[in-house]
Amino acid sequence: MFLMTVIDQTLKKLKIQTANLLTITNLFLGGFSIAESLKGNLNLSLLLIFIAALADRFDGMVARKLNIESDLGKQLDSMSDIISFGVAPALLIYQGILSDFDFPGTFFTILYIACGAFRLARFNISDSNGYFTGLPITAAGCLLTLSFLTIPYFPAVSFLFFIIILSILMVSSFKLKKV
Repeated sequence: MFLMTVIDQTLKKLKIQTANLLTITNLFLGGFSIAESLKGNLNLSLLLIFIAALADRFDGMVARKLNIESDLGKQLDSMSDIISFGVAPALLIYQGILSDFDFPGTFFTILYIACGAFRLARFNISDSNGYFTGLPITAAGCLLTLSFLTIPYFPAVSFLFFIIILSILMVSSFKLKKV
């Protein structure tokens, strides 16, 4: 009887932490992506960001399915997203092309991260009404990461404009229906 109670309580605790575990996985993948960018392994960095996007997609889905959404989970998700879809893609594109622009490349890389942080903070204090305000950082991060694959095909200056556009879209006030 005692053993069954302990097992039952342990399973309930594991269930409650399932979504948070996926969120932490997202954060770890973003952190490893940053480390790989710093080591010059840009293709691996790109792959890690996309795997982080999968973990991010599933953490919210699991939380809703298991009815385990929490304020802690929401905050943890934002902290993970700033790493995986703010810092990691910005560093990837910086290492890939924007470092060629010296100060402007550095400035707009940091601006992108700051706009992503602002976007996440605004999301965390807003009511969930079925719409996003501005471009979600996950989408911006995936688009920025995808743009890395196009470096050989576009002029270098176009990446400065692209990171500026994504930054503006994240902090803009347009509404986007949640899917």
